[in-house]
Amino acid sequence: MRLVDWVFRSGDAHGKPFAVVDKRAARLYVFRADGHLAGDTPAILGSTVGDRTVPGVGERAQTGAVRPGERTTPAGRFEAEPGRNNKGEHVVWVDYDSAFAIHRVRPGFAYRARAAQLASWAPQGKRMSWGCVVVPVAFYLHVVEPVLGAGRSVVYVMPERTPLPAVFGAPQL
Repeated sequence: MRLVDWVFRSGDAHGKPFAVVDKRAARLYVFRADGHLAGDTPAILGSTVGDRTVPGVGERAQTGAVRPGERTTPAGRFEAEPGRNNKGEHVVWVDYDSAFAIHRVRPGFAYRARAAQLASWAPQGKRMSWGCVVVPVAFYLHVVEPVLGAGRSVVYVMPERTPLPAVFGAPQL
């Protein structure tokens, strides 16, 4: 993966653990601070294809009023940190202001459908979230929380439509 190679060569993560979200493959890759892969997993992403955050989506997410066309998983480089959502559950905030996080599949009306999609390695059918990166509970507890959730980290979200060099400001990508 060119992006991972660039992160290693450039030192862009500045010694922090990091993650790469490959939206086209619907996968999350988590790397320790030493650069070794801690694990990877299928992931559920925003239901709307796109690379940008819609202005104001973070406020609307708090009230459950995110419109279907606003449910993107934005591309880019994000300084992430652990925290809690409005239900008190541990999450990794990728972009707090836009309510964009990595979290485990949550109990509720969509749990079965999301868990079934996460059990499949195929990228099709994994566009179901409001924009967050949703992963299996076991992966979150054993990889995401101890690696990314222990302190600050960097999350790189690969674009779907925008050229990779334009998103990360690195012409060599």
